[in-house]
Amino acid sequence: MEFCLKSRNNLHPHVIKILSTLLTLGLLSPQVAECRPTKNSYTIEFQALNCRKHSAVLTDFGGVGDGKTSNTKAFNTAISNLSKYAADGGAQLIVPPGKWLTGSFNLTSHFTLYIHKDALLLASQDESEWPLLPPLPSYGRGRDEPGGRFSSLIFGTNLTDVVVTGGNATINGQGEPWWIKYRKKQFNVTRPYLIEVMFSDKVQISNLTLIDSPSWNVHPVYSSNVLIQGLTIRAPIDSPNTDGINPDSCTNSRIEDNYIVSGDDCIAVKSGWDEYGIKVGMPTQHLIIRRLICISPDSAAIALGSEMSGGIKDVRAEDITAINTQSGVRIKTAVGRGAYVKEIYVRRMTMKTMKYVFWMTGDYGSHPDPGFDPKALPTVTGINYRDMVADNVTQSAKLDGIRNDPFTGICISNVTIKLTEKPKELQWNCTNIQGITSRVTPQACELLPKKEPTDCFFPDDKLPIDDVRLNTCSASISKA
Repeated sequence: MEFCLKSRNNLHPHVIKILSTLLTLGLLSPQVAECRPTKNSYTIEFQALNCRKHSAVLTDFGGVGDGKTSNTKAFNTAISNLSKYAADGGAQLIVPPGKWLTGSFNLTSHFTLYIHKDALLLASQDESEWPLLPPLPSYGRGRDEPGGRFSSLIFGTNLTDVVVTGGNATINGQGEPWWIKYRKKQFNVTRPYLIEVMFSDKVQISNLTLIDSPSWNVHPVYSSNVLIQGLTIRAPIDSPNTDGINPDSCTNSRIEDNYIVSGDDCIAVKSGWDEYGIKVGMPTQHLIIRRLICISPDSAAIALGSEMSGGIKDVRAEDITAINTQSGVRIKTAVGRGAYVKEIYVRRMTMKTMKYVFWMTGDYGSHPDPGFDPKALPTVTGINYRDMVADNVTQSAKLDGIRNDPFTGICISNVTIKLTEKPKELQWNCTNIQGITSRVTPQACELLPKKEPTDCFFPDDKLPIDDVRLNTCSASISKA
């Protein structure tokens, strides 16, 4: 196998002199000394949190890109070998052009997985290639079934500085057999996701196309400093639980420039389920969502909950487009969830062909077990929506808080909603809520009286994740 050093800039002058001498004597391959293109290779460039000193190609570890041969062992062997370079400038694994069938494999720290634009990752349908994991501690059970869960296709835990990116390469989850078995209730564990990173810091997932995931697509959980950008995510609109991106008990995250067609919520913000989420107590906070395009006829463009028992706060969403989608932003919670949804800010949202524009649900139900605390009431407050337009809408708003636990501090301003030819007669259906509106058409319910003029608040300070800038990195690829 031929590893190469990514840059001479980090090398001591004496090392460069030794390498030059060895090259002159013909004792060292140029590809080992430095990743320079040769007559039989070319260089690609990409954006990443950090560039790596060492590089390898999946075929160096026995990978076969014929779409039939399993590459699970090749991926795991490659990443295990490259992990030894974590303290020496890190390493990257290049997936070259080809069709690469694989089951679940694990990432490592100070590592980049780069998938070439002409590479296709095919998720194995052999369940033996998907190890079983215990339930997440903040959920207490699998999300589908009481048992554990299959490991995700691309999985990592307790990592620092990990990048999964590509030239808009495709990862095909081949989810249909999983959906069929799920609908027939033939699983006692939870279906796998495509990408999941747990207990990690400094994570980048970018420039990929994800199709037909068995369940959720991207799931960062118990992590911080997460950047997710430039993803295209597609699944049939009737596929079960194929959420797009689900930040879960994460701090300081940025999700931007994504296009999602889904059978469930395009983005679902989560933080644990009932008594288990309350016990773990890890909120999702300081989250930026911008420039999202969503199509999801049976779900939301952005959902907050329903698993929010660690808390959700300081979510900033802007420049969102929802087309043929059930609702714009939906808050989902229930008695037993506890915790809070607060400091939510959404602006500049455009919606076309919607069932609801605004939707809040205080009786979502769906508990992990009968052990939830009925006295654990969620606090929903400080919800700010502004500068929105919607066309072809059936019902402007369905806003239902919880009896003796109303949703408060709701502010909606500068919103114009045009209705479908056959709209609901009651446009604003409101119970157990408190707040104000300004310049909203059609006029809101009595529980949201006018307060003119008002511009609902949107923060102008920068979150730390907005200061993260990517570096231009490179890799050498052999010509076919």
